[in-house]
Amino acid sequence: MSGDIHSLEKRMRTIFVVVLTIIVFSSSYFTYHLVRKLSVEEKNRMEILAEATRYLIEEAKAGEDISFVMSIIQMNTNIPVIVIDENDNLINHRNIKIKGHNEEEFFRIKIQSFKGKNPPIEINFASGEKHFFYYDDSVLLTQLSYFPLVQLIITVLFCAIVLYALLSTKKAEQNQVWVGLSRETAHQLGTPISSLLAWVEILKGENIDPKLMEEMSKDVNRLSVIAERFSKIGSKPDFEKQDLSVVLNNAVDYMRNRVSQRVKISCEIQSDISLPLNVPLFEWVIENLCKNAIDAMDGEGSIDINVWQENKDVIIDITDTGKGLLKSKFKTIFTPGFTTKKRGWGLGLSLVKRIIEKYHDGKIFVKKSEVNKGTTFRIVLPI
Repeated sequence: MSGDIHSLEKRMRTIFVVVLTIIVFSSSYFTYHLVRKLSVEEKNRMEILAEATRYLIEEAKAGEDISFVMSIIQMNTNIPVIVIDENDNLINHRNIKIKGHNEEEFFRIKIQSFKGKNPPIEINFASGEKHFFYYDDSVLLTQLSYFPLVQLIITVLFCAIVLYALLSTKKAEQNQVWVGLSRETAHQLGTPISSLLAWVEILKGENIDPKLMEEMSKDVNRLSVIAERFSKIGSKPDFEKQDLSVVLNNAVDYMRNRVSQRVKISCEIQSDISLPLNVPLFEWVIENLCKNAIDAMDGEGSIDINVWQENKDVIIDITDTGKGLLKSKFKTIFTPGFTTKKRGWGLGLSLVKRIIEKYHDGKIFVKKSEVNKGTTFRIVLPI
């Protein structure tokens, strides 16, 4: 069921991204065609303006009334225009604010810029003289050209904020569920554990193999430790400086005595390392990673734990010879509810991550993994 929920969430995220992509693409497509249409309209206006300029110059020489033509030219208030003759001499310009001291260089650069956007319009006079009419895109057309990019940025930012808010809310709700479940589990375990402890003491007085009773006592005490671990979830745990080799070896010894002899567990620590730990929770981390490794190996293989100090951090690598993971699952496996087991709840690695990162201020991640070869988890703890 948990795997189905995770798959449903993944499909919903995919659908959300697809719908968002369609909206952005449709809007960009519409804007593109609108820009093309406006560009054609501006080109037509400039051709009329170029013809009006030709008429203005020729009719002014003839002494004709040019007031109407002047009104046409003056209607252009937003499109930058430059008119030059055949010898590249500046004849006129409009809607251009001159910058810099070298006016000739300024207009030369502007003409090159205009030429790159729109082909010049040639003005032919009756005398055989030619002028060239250069123009830039209007402010409106330029703004529309950038609109799809601006829209995309705004949409992405909006979606990022929404997703962050949803994920934060979801994470907070999940945390409340896990904390409530853990504490309720610890509470429910309390009474039967107390009864078992009493029964163990009674059985010790009977004629029963002492070794059997010793192992039974260890398991009942272990139940008490597990209940204590669950009770600490959601509250600030106590920390004491511990010898890491002692804590690790205790956890490993417990696992060795309760797994098949076909599983070999080794632990190698390069030097004496002491650091603040909450022992019950940290042992839980090691046991959980070992149990996952044993499941991945189908009860046969090896688990190697290597520990060393690197600057101000302690590095713990836990390597198994199990089935391995696809790279796409490196982060997903720590998600609450994600599991590859038919009867799994998908809580183990989620709680491991919480214990390491939230309580011990460390990091845990998949260092490397190869399918059918094995996986290495890395824990980084500050000293």
